Amino acid sequence: MIHPQTELRFISPAVGYGVFATAFIPKGTITYVKDSLEIVVTPGDYGAHNQAMQDVIEKYSYVDEVGNRIVSWDFAKYVNHCCNCNTISTGYGFEIAIRDIQPGEQITDEYGIFNLEYSMELVCDQPGCRKVIQPRDFDNYYTDWDAKIRAALPQLFVVDQPLLSFLDESTQEAVEKLGTDLQQYRSVYALRLKQQAMAYPPAKPA
Repeated sequence: MIHPQTELRFISPAVGYGVFATAFIPKGTITYVKDSLEIVVTPGDYGAHNQAMQDVIEKYSYVDEVGNRIVSWDFAKYVNHCCNCNTISTGYGFEIAIRDIQPGEQITDEYGIFNLEYSMELVCDQPGCRKVIQPRDFDNYYTDWDAKIRAALPQLFVVDQPLLSFLDESTQEAVEKLGTDLQQYRSVYALRLKQQAMAYPPAKPA
């Protein structure tokens, strides 16, 4: 589920759609949760679909730490990657704003955390853009991502959190413990696919 103060907008034929803030979203705000309505596509389910449907699943999903593909039921699936993203996934499965997001600003995140099995070329005009996302990016950059998350965490317990109640019970308990002891921080590396080999064949980049 995407943050309620967002909307879907068409950007360009090259980029397609994107998600934009309709109000100020402060640093530390939970911007996405993997709620109970998300569509979970297991490796077996994925393999049962024809190629056309697999292509759609590839485009609009991310792979979680156990190898399932997660397709958002709302327009969270249209959040675009940016090498200077303003939100990022955490080791708890939700995404957090790592800096203040202004009204009208596009919500962006880091696709390198999505357990990609193939390289993906980027449409990104940010200084220092990586140009291509690689499957090894998770291992190369997770410490940098952790640092950004840690810097935003103190605000998690200060700002308004309209999505907090949509976290599952175990995640809410973990967040509550984090609120009393930041040393219990769970690295984003917890989202790294645990299996040695994914059950999905490599997709062909568009």
